[in-house]
Amino acid sequence: MIYPTRKAILTMAAGLPVALLFGALTPAGWLASPCWIAGFALLLVLDGLLSGSRSRLTLDLPPALFPAVARPGQAEFVARFGKGNVPGRAEAALAADGRLGLSSAVARAPVQDRAARLGFAFTPERRGSAILHRLWVRWSSPMGLVWKQKVFDLDQAAPVSTDLQSVHEDAVRLSARDALFGAKTQIEHGEGSEFQALRDFQPGMDRRAIDWKQSARHSALLAKEYRTERNHHIVMALDCGRVMSEPVGGAPRIDRAINAALLLSWACLKSGDRAGLFAFDSAPRLSTGVVAGMDAFRALQRVAGRIDYSSHETNYTLALTTLAGQLRRRSLVVVFTDFTDSTAAELMVESLGRLLRRHLVLFVVLRDEELESLLEIEPVEAEDVARAVVAGGLLHERDVVVSRLRRMGVHIVDAPAERIGSAVINAYLDLKRRDLL
Repeated sequence: MIYPTRKAILTMAAGLPVALLFGALTPAGWLASPCWIAGFALLLVLDGLLSGSRSRLTLDLPPALFPAVARPGQAEFVARFGKGNVPGRAEAALAADGRLGLSSAVARAPVQDRAARLGFAFTPERRGSAILHRLWVRWSSPMGLVWKQKVFDLDQAAPVSTDLQSVHEDAVRLSARDALFGAKTQIEHGEGSEFQALRDFQPGMDRRAIDWKQSARHSALLAKEYRTERNHHIVMALDCGRVMSEPVGGAPRIDRAINAALLLSWACLKSGDRAGLFAFDSAPRLSTGVVAGMDAFRALQRVAGRIDYSSHETNYTLALTTLAGQLRRRSLVVVFTDFTDSTAAELMVESLGRLLRRHLVLFVVLRDEELESLLEIEPVEAEDVARAVVAGGLLHERDVVVSRLRRMGVHIVDAPAERIGSAVINAYLDLKRRDLL
């Protein structure tokens, strides 16, 4: 496609009044307007011929894209000009699926060595099948009177998945600081309540660990050595209903919960416990059961990728009753959910109360900093006051429910969305250290 620039249109429009003035002042002046139009059209053609050739323009596609939710990325296209004149700059516009979250659909770059590198930054907002549909590349002629444009049909798939890279990075950081039981052999000793071995009592050791009966038998002070308990069952119950599909901190709540659940699964499997995933909305959607060993972590990753967004309201009674029926022994149930009304909260509290009769429950609350910020904004208009009142009411209702759960014996994790993974890990380690599992 070839079309005039704004500069060409303004120049043409500026010359027409002058040509009309000549036509009004002289008998032969009426020829000025057609001559001006024909001459300017010829100038446009010549200017267009001197610019880069459309037929010789080729496009290098970016490598296969596998973006992750809330993780910034970039798709870089390279437009290569063939033989002939080369423009100084090139512009491009990209049409892509909305869930890819393009920062800007337009990119500009200088042409160096007959190539222009056109980069499009993006931050995906939701998981799913995203597609790069089409790319428009255009450049101007030497005098800036003509745009030349070429369209490339891409149809390149860019499936948006769970941010497993952040899970891997967090796991590496946890391993580096030796925060997990089992990261080193000596960390296992003395941190739990499972008997490991007898050893000679040394100054500084806890006197309560002395085994007096064995010490009398061997005529030497012997102390019991313990190790961390293993083979506990940890189940991550993920609410993927309508409320959890809404964003917090730039990503849907369910994606934040999936990342935290996978990180907790990695910690559990690393420490010798068993981990499993359970997803639900209006009905149970998937359940892995509890698995053991680090090789099972890949299976949990694949299953987590199948958790979809839902527009259904969450049915806590059906979901948690089904989960309780699947658990054959006492387990730690980590519930990732959120609520917006008192009715849903009442049903959730009732269902968690039944689950508490046999199991240990850890309730994870994603703190909404955007909602909290509405209370701190200085009101200027009546709408600001209304928003602050509504936000304050929602936060108060949440605090009431959380306090009620805490009195029931539910352990609470309340942290910003960006730090929910490490907060859940710390809560798990604290429960294990206190021998509550």
